Amino acid sequence: MKIVIANKTHIKYAEIICDTIKESAKIRGTGIAERTPEYIIKRIKNSNAVIAIDKDNFAGFCYIETWDNKEFVVNSGLIVHPNFRNQGLAKKIKKKILEYSKQKYPDAKIFGITTGLAVLKINYELGYQPVTFSELTRDEAFWNGCKTCGNYDVLMRTDKKMCLCTGMLYNPIHKKNEKKHPYNSKVLSRLKKIKQALFLKKNKKQYHGKSSSSI
Repeated sequence: MKIVIANKTHIKYAEIICDTIKESAKIRGTGIAERTPEYIIKRIKNSNAVIAIDKDNFAGFCYIETWDNKEFVVNSGLIVHPNFRNQGLAKKIKKKILEYSKQKYPDAKIFGITTGLAVLKINYELGYQPVTFSELTRDEAFWNGCKTCGNYDVLMRTDKKMCLCTGMLYNPIHKKNEKKHPYNSKVLSRLKKIKQALFLKKNKKQYHGKSSSSI
């Protein structure tokens, strides 16, 4: 298994990367924005992606984007092919792209948003901290990338202040000591459940409000 900075020789994997993201979104049912092969190819050509290859088989992928004049860097699109899951590959990819991001953009704040508890766990172990969306980029282009996610209407209703996704930030100026702050899966799991409950309650209120007004 090789985990390397993606280059032009990896463009041939763009379609399977997109298909894997799409299928994962269907299975999870929430929280994954779809991408096109052209979108993925651009990141590969700009040397802003990490890819995992086993012999000649696609195994995993993650890419980098910059926002607010490179003040923020996002590590996004993390995906592992079903044939290579449950082997710790996702964390290896995330670690690789985090180190690469710090090397390429040493002054940037690195972040990601996700609904997946497994990714939350990985991020936390790598030094990311949960933050509010107000601490992330305000660049409209970034949030427009959420349009293909099934939760986009939730993001819009809250004026981009919160969603079912949790924002996690790695600030190079305020790095935490990982060993002194063990990951607490119960805390992040509870955070996710609270968000889901709040939005479900809000949706019910809106539904009943519309029903009453239409009678």
